[in-house]
Amino acid sequence: MLLLVLTGLAWMLQIMSMMKFLLNYGIELKSFIGLTVLMVPFIVSIIIPFVTFISIIFVYNKLIGDNEITVMSASGLSPIQIARPALTLAIFLTIINWGLNIWAVPMTQAKFYDTQWELRYGLAHMKLKETAFNQMANGLVVYVDKVSGHDLSQLMLSDTRNKKSELTIFAEKGKLISTQRGLSIVMNNGSLQSKDDNVTIGTFESFDMDLNVADKSGESVFKVRRIPTFELLKSVTEQSDNKQHKQFLTEIYTRLLSPVMNLILAALCVMILLRSSLLRRRTSFAPVIAVGAMAAVMAGFMSASNMINSLTELGLIMAAQIFVLTVIMIVLTKK
Repeated sequence: MLLLVLTGLAWMLQIMSMMKFLLNYGIELKSFIGLTVLMVPFIVSIIIPFVTFISIIFVYNKLIGDNEITVMSASGLSPIQIARPALTLAIFLTIINWGLNIWAVPMTQAKFYDTQWELRYGLAHMKLKETAFNQMANGLVVYVDKVSGHDLSQLMLSDTRNKKSELTIFAEKGKLISTQRGLSIVMNNGSLQSKDDNVTIGTFESFDMDLNVADKSGESVFKVRRIPTFELLKSVTEQSDNKQHKQFLTEIYTRLLSPVMNLILAALCVMILLRSSLLRRRTSFAPVIAVGAMAAVMAGFMSASNMINSLTELGLIMAAQIFVLTVIMIVLTKK
């Protein structure tokens, strides 16, 4: 229930943050909702460890407050037996988290950014108004006398994005096309005026121009997240001197090791709560201690992701996770 509530809240925040995107590009509501839904697997993969910790600390703290842990311990149950439901839940969520990180998140992130580009700049949504100045980007304005699908008649294009080389084009006909480079416009029978240090004027029968209207800001930040896990591992092993090598390592670190934090946080939380409950003190600071321990462990985990530089260091951090989990389980096993 907590996972559903927090995912819903995060999804609503995502919708609100992209509302300007909906208004600016005139996208249909159905397409917009479908686009934001693609972010849900990524949101879930981030909040699962925290949801696991919060749910365990809530349930076990209530059991301690009602003296049920004391009764179970007096009846002969060991701490590891009492902790079994929490650990079972953590293992189940860890498997789900691995599935999300390794398969679902890369697939949906690639679909999200491809769909976002298509909704913004794709031919299906590039609607030009007749007898009006259409601003396709800052500094790029197109005037069209008549529009028939993607065919244009009597058009004027003004490109002032590059102040050192301003361009003005008049053409009898034009056509919007989608290429591997992005959105382009092919114009026929027109004249061109280029203004830099000098003014150049000429005519043409056919002129092909890349509009470069795609928003490239932030693309490099999210690019690694879209790569399938197998290709990511292959890139790391084959291209250790690549400029994006560290980004690849950090992404692998997140995909493979962050689900293990479900188990570590769950085991750490239940160990602190159960061991403190056996002290039989009326006032217990176990929840506060557990929250502090969780914050310290997660801070260390996130800091390590920024310092990793090789697969060897990745293996060492994985070994450290296993060691910490083993120590916690040993403490839980003791009566």
